[in-house]
Amino acid sequence: MDDDVFATDGDVNAHSEVVLQTIKMMQHPAYENPYEWSTDDFEVGRALGRGKFGRVYLARERETGFMVAMKVMFKSQLTKWHVEKQLLREIEIQSRLKHPHILRLYTWFHDDRRIYLALELAAQGELYKHLKAAPKGRFDERRSARYISQVADALNYCHANNVIHRDLKPENILLTDEDNIKLADFGWSAHTNSNKRKTMCGTLDYLPPEMVDGKMYDDSVDQWCLGILCYEFLVGNPPFESQTTQTTYDKIRRLDIVYPRHMTAGAINLISKLLRIPSSSRITLRDVMNHPWVVQMKK
Repeated sequence: MDDDVFATDGDVNAHSEVVLQTIKMMQHPAYENPYEWSTDDFEVGRALGRGKFGRVYLARERETGFMVAMKVMFKSQLTKWHVEKQLLREIEIQSRLKHPHILRLYTWFHDDRRIYLALELAAQGELYKHLKAAPKGRFDERRSARYISQVADALNYCHANNVIHRDLKPENILLTDEDNIKLADFGWSAHTNSNKRKTMCGTLDYLPPEMVDGKMYDDSVDQWCLGILCYEFLVGNPPFESQTTQTTYDKIRRLDIVYPRHMTAGAINLISKLLRIPSSSRITLRDVMNHPWVVQMKK
């Protein structure tokens, strides 16, 4: 029998489930129609995590049974920390991005006290906890290369749609059941047609030198952050981490990096091509995906 048409009972059953679920979703009144979502549409289950402004829960859409991660934030907390505009920008950007390695924002709604974001469910949660739980607190090169390739793919899509992420780090990446990357948390992202920004934002250990020096920058700041991320995957901590902010800044400006002995030449080569000054000399995200070390490790 032709292998291409051979299927087990399990495959057939799984396919039937997908077909039935798709039919149910297409019959939902929200499908291709204006629809006012509310808490009445969802059954909320156990808590999945906790953030600064609220919590994330497992939730099921009542009519179709579709599972989501429901992010619930208190308006009072958002107002207290003056991040209302930041949240609206995050919603606007993330709801438009549709890519296999970017966490989908399906819909959002609010009531008198809370704002609700219905997000794609990434069952394995934050990549950060998996990094810390890995042997010696770091990933091996094969795992690191696969993740870096997927993140580069997601960022390349963002840049093609004039979006700069600006806050790449393990805490802002989620993992699916299939161990694939989902880039999340677009709170510091910017949509810019000019590809020029000057706002200093993100996480200290991941800040690029152009931000540290208060200069104008473009989307190549994400390449810098990708280099830091690759280093942290392979070592367990970012390369410029220090006891004081000023020392971290100085190390970033000097490109003061120490590569441990266990890192291979290929990994070092990729990181060194991402962590470059000036920013125009950093390799492209497509070059990252096609880098010999990444290609070799993914085989």
